[in-house]
Amino acid sequence: MIELKSLSMRYGEHVALHPLDLEVRKGDVFCLLGPNGAGKTTTIRILAGFQSASSGSVRIAGFELGPQTVQARAATAYVPETVALYPHLSGVENLQYFAGLSLDQVPGESVAIELLEHAGLKAEAARRRVSGYSKGMRQKVALALALAKDARALLFDEPTSGLDPLAAHEFGQQVQRLAKEGRAILMATHDLALAIDCGTRVGILVGGRMRDERRTQGLAHSELASRYMEHVLGA
Repeated sequence: MIELKSLSMRYGEHVALHPLDLEVRKGDVFCLLGPNGAGKTTTIRILAGFQSASSGSVRIAGFELGPQTVQARAATAYVPETVALYPHLSGVENLQYFAGLSLDQVPGESVAIELLEHAGLKAEAARRRVSGYSKGMRQKVALALALAKDARALLFDEPTSGLDPLAAHEFGQQVQRLAKEGRAILMATHDLALAIDCGTRVGILVGGRMRDERRTQGLAHSELASRYMEHVLGA
C-alpha cells in the first residue's frame, strides 16, 4: 500500500534522509521512532506530497508520486501534529468545508455527524464550534475527513504530542480500528508506549538512517526502550 524504494533527501551538503526502503501493507501500523532531526517528518512530508525527494521512489495504493501524484494524494490522508481548523465553525461545518475542497460531493449534516462519530467524536460535540475543542477532538475531525475521502493510506506526524494519557489511549484505539478496516498507516512518533500498544511494526530512525526494524508482537516496552536508547546514544 505504501512503498518506499531508496528514498533519500539532501539539503545541499546535509543528508537528511539516507536511502530508505520501507513497505507498509494494508492493515499495518508502522510506527517510525526517532529523536528530533532523525528524518521522520521529512519522510512523512515527502509521502504527503509536500516536498520532493532527492532520489528514490514512492508508491501509494499502486500510484507513483511524480507521474501519478494526483491519484496517490487522493488515496492518502495526512494528519499533522497540530490540526488547523476554522474556530468559528462547528466540527460538522469544518468537515463539510474541507471535504468540499477535495471531494466531488459534500457530505450532508447527517452523514458528516456519522463520520465524526465513527472517528470518536460525539454528535453533541460535532455541532459545537471548534474554538472549544481540545487537541484530541480536533484530530477526530481530521480522522473523519480521512474517512470521508476513504483514504487507504494514513500518515500521522507526532499525533499524541500534547495529549493526556486517556486521549492518547483513545487515539491508539482509533488507529487500530482504522487499520483493521484495511488501511495502511505510517506514524512518526516519540511515544514508545503508543508504538507498542497500537503498532504492528516499529522502525528506529536515527541520523536519517533506519537503524532497527521489527514487529511489535511479543516486544516488551523495556526491550524497545533499551534498543531505542542504544541506537540514539550510539549514533
